[in-house]
This record gives sequence, C-alpha cells and structure tokens, in this order.
Amino acid sequence: MTPTFKDLQLTEVDSGGVRDSSAIDIAGGNLEDVRLLDSYDDYDHPEDDYHERVTRIQVRVTGMTCAACSNSVEGALLSLNGVVSASVALLQNKADVVFYPNLIKDDDIKNAIEDAGFEAEILQEQGPTRAKSHGTLVGHFIIGGMTCAACVNSVEGILRMLPGVKRAIVALATSLGEVEYDPSITTKEDIINAIEDAGFEASLAQSTGQDRIMLGVTGISNELDVHMINDILCNLKGVRQFNYNKTTNDLDILFDTEILDSRALVDSINDESCGNFEVRVKNPYMRMVSQNLEESSHMWHQFKFSLSIFIPIFSMRFIGPHIPLLNSILRFWIGPFKIDDWLRLILASLAQFVVGKRFYLAAFRALRNGATNMDVLVALGTSAAYFYSVYALLYGAITGFWSRTYFETSPMLITFVLFGKYLESIAKGKTSDAIKKLVELAPSTALLLILEKGGDVIGEREIDALLIQPGDLLKILPGSKVPVDGFVVSGSSYVNESMVTGESAPVLKEINSLVIGGTINLHGSLHVQATKIGSDTVLSQIISLVETAQMSKAPIQKFADYVASIFVPTVVILSMTTFILWFFGGVFRAYPRDWLPQNGSYFEFALMFSISVVVVACPCALGLATPTAVMVATGVGANNGVLIKGGDALERAQKIRCVLFDKTGTLTQNKAAVTTVKVFSEMDRGDFLTLVASAEANSEHPISTAILEYARHFHFFEDPNVTTDSQNDATNTGWLLDTLDFSAIPGRGVQGYINEKQILVGNRSLLAEKGVTIPTNVEDFVVDLEENATTGILVAYDSELIGVVGVADPLKREAPIVVEGLFKMGVRSIMVTGDNWRTAKAVAKEAGIQDVRAEVMPAGKAEVIRSFQKDGSIVAMVGDGINDSPALAAADVGMAIGAGTDIAIEAADYVLMKNNLEDVITAIDLSRKTFARIRLNYVFAMAYNFIALPVAAGVLYPWFRLRLPPWIAGACMAFSSVSVVCSSLLLRRYKKPRLTTILEITLE
Repeated sequence: MTPTFKDLQLTEVDSGGVRDSSAIDIAGGNLEDVRLLDSYDDYDHPEDDYHERVTRIQVRVTGMTCAACSNSVEGALLSLNGVVSASVALLQNKADVVFYPNLIKDDDIKNAIEDAGFEAEILQEQGPTRAKSHGTLVGHFIIGGMTCAACVNSVEGILRMLPGVKRAIVALATSLGEVEYDPSITTKEDIINAIEDAGFEASLAQSTGQDRIMLGVTGISNELDVHMINDILCNLKGVRQFNYNKTTNDLDILFDTEILDSRALVDSINDESCGNFEVRVKNPYMRMVSQNLEESSHMWHQFKFSLSIFIPIFSMRFIGPHIPLLNSILRFWIGPFKIDDWLRLILASLAQFVVGKRFYLAAFRALRNGATNMDVLVALGTSAAYFYSVYALLYGAITGFWSRTYFETSPMLITFVLFGKYLESIAKGKTSDAIKKLVELAPSTALLLILEKGGDVIGEREIDALLIQPGDLLKILPGSKVPVDGFVVSGSSYVNESMVTGESAPVLKEINSLVIGGTINLHGSLHVQATKIGSDTVLSQIISLVETAQMSKAPIQKFADYVASIFVPTVVILSMTTFILWFFGGVFRAYPRDWLPQNGSYFEFALMFSISVVVVACPCALGLATPTAVMVATGVGANNGVLIKGGDALERAQKIRCVLFDKTGTLTQNKAAVTTVKVFSEMDRGDFLTLVASAEANSEHPISTAILEYARHFHFFEDPNVTTDSQNDATNTGWLLDTLDFSAIPGRGVQGYINEKQILVGNRSLLAEKGVTIPTNVEDFVVDLEENATTGILVAYDSELIGVVGVADPLKREAPIVVEGLFKMGVRSIMVTGDNWRTAKAVAKEAGIQDVRAEVMPAGKAEVIRSFQKDGSIVAMVGDGINDSPALAAADVGMAIGAGTDIAIEAADYVLMKNNLEDVITAIDLSRKTFARIRLNYVFAMAYNFIALPVAAGVLYPWFRLRLPPWIAGACMAFSSVSVVCSSLLLRRYKKPRLTTILEITLE
C-alpha cells in the first residue's frame, strides 16, 4: 500500500458546530495559527431534524460464517456510545450503521468490528462522486488587499449578509477568511464575487466538502509509474489524500468537491500521465461483486490444498492396507514410528494448522468476545481428534501399547467443511443475481457532447458513465442504453423501458420527454440533458430498495438468532455429556467390551462419539434459512416489477386478509373523460363550456383536465377561427376567460369569479354550502349518471345552477378478474373513495366488490383501515401513492401501484412498478411462497439437527450398531447449510400466478 496525505489538514464541522483545532497548512505555508470560527460568537443553531443529526454508513464485514457471528458484530456496534442502530446482513457481509457523528467516527465503528474479530471496510456511496453536504460546509478563502481592521470589518459584514452564510470571520494577520455556509443556498463563487465586489482579491483555499472516488489504474508497470502518479496527485489542487494498492491497481482518492469535480480529477490524471497509464472509475457495486468472487476463489484454493492432503491420508488409511507392496512400504519403521505414521502426522499437521488456521483464528475471536459460532465447533472437533492421535502415537512409542490413531479425521473434516463453504459461497452469490442484473442495466460509458459558449455542438467524447454531471448533454445512439435520467432536448425515438418500469410497449420520446437511465433507445438518435445522476436516478433507487430489503431481517429471523446464540454452548454440553456417558458406561461395564474397535479403549470410543456430536451440529443451516429466502424473493420480485422494502413487509404480506383499493387511478384507468354535457339554462353550449373550462383551468385535478380538454376539442370543431396550430397546442389558453379569486376546495370542487360573478363547479356539498338550490329535474339527471358509474359535476353561475357535466373514469380491464382472484385466495376486497355513493357503488359493482366506503376524505381512509384492523386482520392498502400516503402508512402492508418513475414512496411497503392490478396478486402470492419456503428451510434445519445429533451421540448404536464417524459427521454438517441455500434458490424458478389457474377456469 502507498498511503499519501497532502500537506493540509482540514477543519471538520459537524451539525453541532464542533470542530477540531488542527491547523491548516497549504503548500507548506502556515496561513492560520488560530481557529477563526472558534473565536466567533457561537449562535444557537437547533437541529432541523433527525436526519441532519445522524449519519448512515455501510461497512463491509469479512469473516462472518453464521448467525452467531452477525449477532456478535451487531452487539459490538450497539455497545458503542453514539450508535443509534446497527443491522448486520450475513449473506451480503455488510453492516448498516446509523450513528451520531459528533459522538463517534467511522474509524471507531471499523475498529469495533475488528476488535470483535472480523475485518471491516467502510463502503463508499454508489454512483459518481459529488458533494455530500450534510447541512453546511466551511470554506477557507485567501483574501488579498486588506490593510487594517476596517477592511476586516467590511469583508465580515459583506459575508454575513449573504444568504446561506451561517458564520464568517476574517483574520488580518493571515489574510484568511473562514466561512460556514449552506451550499444549497450559496456557492463558493457567490462568496468570492461578494469579496471582489467589495474591492478585495479572493480565492478558495480549501473547504470541508469532500468525496471519495475509487479508480482502476491500467498501464503501471514499474516504480517510476507509481512515483509519477504520486507526483501528479500531490500537485493537483483539491486532492486531500490518496492510496494506491499495488496488488489490485486500485487508486482511492479523497478530494475537495468545492475545488475539484470527479471528471476534472480523472481527466487531469489521464492528461498528466502522457499516455503512460489510464484511470477509470470503478463501480462500487461491481467492486463488491468482484470481492465476492475473490472470496469464493480463495475458498476454492483452500479447498484444493486441503483436498491434496485429504486424498493421500485417506488412501493410506483405507486403500493402502489392501495393496501389499504399498502396505509393506508404509509399515517400514523409521525411528520410533512407521512411515505411514510419520506421513499421516505431517499431513494432518498441515491440515490442522495451515489449512485449519482460519477456524482457530475465527474461534479465538468469537470466544474473546464472549460469543460462539460454527468455527468453535470445527476447531474443537478437529483439535480433539488431532491431539488425541498425537497422544496415542507418543504413548505407543513410549509404552509399546499402540492405540488406533485418527489423523485422517482432521483433514477429512476440514476438507468437507471447506467444500461445503465453497458451495455455500457460490449459492449465496446467486441469491444476489437480481442486483447484479440491475447494475448491469446501466452502460459503462456515455457520449458527451462538447458545446461552445453559444451552445452549439462542436464535438463529442466518450466518458465514463459514472462521471456524468447534471446539465451534461449526452448523445444516445440507436440501440444504445440511456446512461442517466434526463430529458430529450432534440430528436425523437422509441425507448424500451420494460427493464425498469415493466411496461412492455416501447414509449415514444420527443423533445421535453423524460428518459430513464438503463432503458434502451430503439431507433432514432437522441440528445438528452442529464438531470439526475448517481444515487438520484430511478435505477439506483430501485437497486437501493432491493439492497435495503435484502439487508433487512424478517421478524421470523429473531427465532433463528436466539437459537444461534445458545446453539453452540448447548452442543458442547451435549458433547461432553455424550463423552461422560459412553466413557463411564464402559468403565462400569454398562456395555460389552467387544463394542470397542480393535486395540481401542473406552476413552477413545467415547471420544469419537463426542467429536461426532460437535462436528455434526450445524448452526449455519438455521441462520441461513430466512435471509437466503428473503434475498432471493426480493430479487425475484424486482424482476417482476414488484419492489419489496424489507423482510418484515414480506412476512406481513403473506397474512393479508383484507385489501382496500383506492378507486381513482387504482381500480380505474385515471383517464377521466367527459361523457355528457347538459345545459339547464338559456346559455349557449359553447359559452357554457368556456365558462366551466375557464374555472377549471387553474386546477390540476384529473376531472378539471378532462373538462378543459373536452371544451378545447369542442371549440376546435365549432369555431372556424381557431387555427390548426392552436388546435395542436395544448397550452393555448387564449380562448379562456379570466378567473379571479380562484380556490380549490378539497373533496368538493372549485370556485372563482368570472366577469365579477361567482362560478361554482363541483358536487352537491359545494352548492349546498353556497346556498344554491338544485332543481328536481337536475337531481334526477345526476342520479341517473351516478347509477351508471359517471360522476355528475354541477355548475352554478351567479347563484343559479346552469348545467351538469358527466365525467367517467373507465375501469381497468383486469380489475374484476383480480378481485375474484383475491377472493379465491381468501382475501377480501374493499373499495374506499372520496366519490359519491351512487358512483362508488356502480364502479364497485362493475369490479365485483361487495364492500364499499364512499365519500371518504384522504385523511379518513386511515380510519377506515383501522376499523378493519380492530379484529386483528392484516390489512393492505393499494393506492397510487399521491394522496393515499396516510392510508398507505396506516395499513399493515401499503402497496403503491403504477409508481412508474416515482419509486421513492416512503409510506409504501411494496412498490408495484407497473400500473397493473395483477401485481397485487403477485405480491401476495410471492410472499406466501417465500414464507412457505422459509418454514420448509426451518423444518429441514431443525429436523437435521434433531436427527443427526442423537445418531452422532450413538443413541442407535446399542441396537443397530449405527454410528457416524467424525469425518462423515463433518460432511453432513457441511452439506446441510448448502442444502438450505439451494432450497431457497428454488424460489428463483418462481413464476407469476396465472389468473386462469387462480380462478380455476378451464379454457376449451
């Protein structure tokens, strides 16, 4: 490793305003002897919210083998002062930690994990590097031209008046100003311009804005190249610290985001190297995949080495005696021992202390921290067999009484355990295939268009996709992938978005159309301006949701964690009990001596049973039963357009007994259209529509949009003065009347003034509230509309009802089948809506829903949910995620349907990417099948231990002479965990349920 630190130390500012007292050195010159802001009067800056006070990081943890290990790491983290929460995922080898940065630092967390006996590495955020501002930054500015205290006061006064500046202090002696500011409000350029406008010179020396980037370096062949890259980075302004790993050719750089951006950093290194070497950004997700592959490869090499020891020692023990020549050679004496004894001793020692070193180290770490795990059992079992054999060999050499040795037990046991671990690592790697596929959707490079000052394109260059910045103009060629989220500025084409949204039909993209990173451009060339990069893109949010869900623990996992915490001590006690019973049973003649092996003793006989008990027990199978299934299920869900936010949501969903559907946008297509217009006054139909459209033009409600669209089309056909261009321009509003004092009344309608007369457009409640009488003939007309699933919109002008507009929202074609399918699955469907009772009942009847709750305000939907939860039922709410947040949060399982690109819906437990109700059935069915698999895993793991332990202890030996030699017991233990993981992997074969199967429909 080549660690290098630039010769400047930074002043960190946390949310509480606490900073260290280290000095700032720039280019070797001491610019400041005292901390500026420390001498400034401290303001009271209360914390804005919880998220500004805490920090969340992820740590890669290496060396965990079972649930007991993850519990040990969790315990070590939670014992730290300042840690709010810690969750450790065994399969991903990661820990998610939330902590107070003013009480504890990243390094303290890393050290705590290492003290617990595991290796730790702080993981960087996925995506391109960018400023990660948590509240404020501190910038240090070199200010020239100050001559006296008056200059200082002038600069300080100007800086403090800037919006976003929290504190500012200037030191005349060092010509240095230190400013704490909010980068989301003001920038370093604003501060520099303000100082220069006051008549002084200014430049940024450094800031506390920092980010880390991991680069892969190709072309470094000797030490001169290493020195060159060191010199380049040392002379590059804004680079704070860097590390070059000669083994992996990785370059880890910490840099100041206020001075240097990631693309400029990479370009500077490539340019300064004069073509000697090239650097590219390493995707953190792919880096983790490569680390997992390295771990599997390391396990494979260890297994091969162990196997190379196992084969000869196995041959000498079981094959050699049957080959006369070989047997005579092996029985030749050299010193106190025969050749086969010497060979078995040497080979067993290599297996025990070279290959088996990992088990000793892991067991020592666990015991040092008061924990136990599978490594403790393996170390105990192999050590007992090895050291007994050494004792028997030495005892025979001294006394001449030769007992049987068991040197083959240790290598065979270690070999089988390592092979099982290798298979387990391969199987566990397959459980994360979903994330790998999602990561691979994003292209590795992009075509950046180079613009001149006037905005004209003068060229293009290929850049790393992780170096794209907001505002970049990108060229998307036909057949290539869109690298990041953005909007089209020129060109038109069809884009395949099925890999992200699940919608199979290509979508037309024209100017101002939004595009999603990871989707495929099919035909024409597009110029796209980047708007969201890194973790802000839709694809990154999907990956984040899946990854978070896979790291979360289902409540059922608590049972396995508890069993794991007591499992190893229980097995050790059981092993000791087995030894005592068999040994003293033999001493006191409780069983005949002919049960003993040839030249065997009661001690040896009891010891083999005891070792078998230790090595046959498998806590790993229990610990892997739940997380592997949850991991596979969340990945399968993502592939089917169902994003699951955690194991707890997955567990609750399998118990759902009631599903509440929102009407508009959930059961219906959310494509409201005017079906009827009836004027009940002398007003002309065109004038009536103009009046209504003018009032509704200020509202964004779907019904308002439908009325406005209908009125526009009416005028296009009726008014010959409307030009074709106006007809095609949806934003043309020249034909509308001015509306004053407009206001939208939630759940009722809109009101305003046109030509100094009040206009009301809404339901009965609005008109009744304003004292407008509804004639009987109008009421009968509205009732007839409502009974046909059409909403009647009443219009009153100058306190007189003048007409009715009928608006209908067609039902989704799959709604009736889904409702019936849920009924077949034992799930009751309820519709809850703010619409009137007649329309609600008509829509519910069409959908096949018996239970309807109508005229419910958005806040009242949560109360409806609570009423169903009173009897203990698990209730799900399916909404469009816009105005259903209270209900989604109140439900046991919230499902946001048709989210499309809006996937960051905090209130929902499930995000159904497609606007298709069939995914509700998929979500429930997947959760049921997942937990059926988890129960099967637990039954298998528990049954294995319940059966294997008594057999290993020799319970069946008195009747059937059935026993498990230690090496066979070790093989059983190794393959038990592999079988549980493979059982979970069967979920990858999950297919969405066919509605014809659910409904038991037979098609002729």
